[in-house]
Amino acid sequence: MPAKDELAKRRYDNLVDRLETLMTASLKPGYQGYHGQLALGSDDLEEIGGLKDARRVAREAGRRLGWQPKTQLVDGRLFVYDDREVPEEISRLAMRDAAEAMDAFMRPYLNRAPRNS
Repeated sequence: MPAKDELAKRRYDNLVDRLETLMTASLKPGYQGYHGQLALGSDDLEEIGGLKDARRVAREAGRRLGWQPKTQLVDGRLFVYDDREVPEEISRLAMRDAAEAMDAFMRPYLNRAPRNS
């Protein structure tokens, strides 16, 4: 039986490593590790071993990154996010980045001449 336990532990550690890598890749360098998030689809959840195991693995991966990981299931997708208090300067930077992204998206629509119906 110990060999089976060792195999399960290695599988768990490998899954945590994999999710930690995905979470790290989602981080923006300027945010100093804050505003982390990851979304896992139903195929990902199945591959990990189901919702319960996916939550456990995701929380461990988040803790390794210094996150306060929270999970939320929405329409079959598991969202994992960092729930730490964000420093003011990082929060302002993130808000500015979001505003710039919205501006870039909306600009083509705002510069169009109105149509006459």
